[in-house]
Amino acid sequence: MNPEAAIAHLKQHDKIRLLVETINIPDFSPSGRVYYDLLESIVSQQLSVKAASTIFNRFCALFPDNYPHPELLSAIEIPILRSAGLSNQKASYLQNVAAFSLQYDLENHQWKFMSDEEIIDFLTRIKGVGKWTAQMILMFTIGRPDIFPVDDLGIQQAMTRLYGLDEKDKNLKQQMIELAEPWRPYRTIASRYLWRWKDNAVSS
Repeated sequence: MNPEAAIAHLKQHDKIRLLVETINIPDFSPSGRVYYDLLESIVSQQLSVKAASTIFNRFCALFPDNYPHPELLSAIEIPILRSAGLSNQKASYLQNVAAFSLQYDLENHQWKFMSDEEIIDFLTRIKGVGKWTAQMILMFTIGRPDIFPVDDLGIQQAMTRLYGLDEKDKNLKQQMIELAEPWRPYRTIASRYLWRWKDNAVSS
């Protein structure tokens, strides 16, 4: 991904240009750890950052070298996973990821040969992994430049405010998709600006 090219492209569009010119988003390198990041994402669902971090660290500590290798996670008993602070459902979802990884080797999968939609369709075959989670993996783990998570509440709130949209309009998501269309092929970058702008507005 070329950040300079992305910024130059986004600056061509009025509303998003204001964000690009006034907000800094930190650089990051995609981790590439799809299996591990899926586990962390499941643990984090509906929890504060602090609580999620605590539980995930306890979960990892259940395994040698603090890494939940798929074969070990598949074999561990649910009550042991529960002891780390996980619900039955999350423990089950984590084992679903492990079983899927044993079948398809998520740790060494050749993602570069798959399109964004193919990866979403592939990962959402895992019970417990929805489209939003798959999109976050594409954005932050694999580093795909043109993902637009229209179902993300933060993105919805930011675009509603930025463009004066009606959050109760049944066509809101379609309006968002149309507004984001000119941002291609850098909708991931635009989304990061929207998140940061929303967070800054809340904290200020």
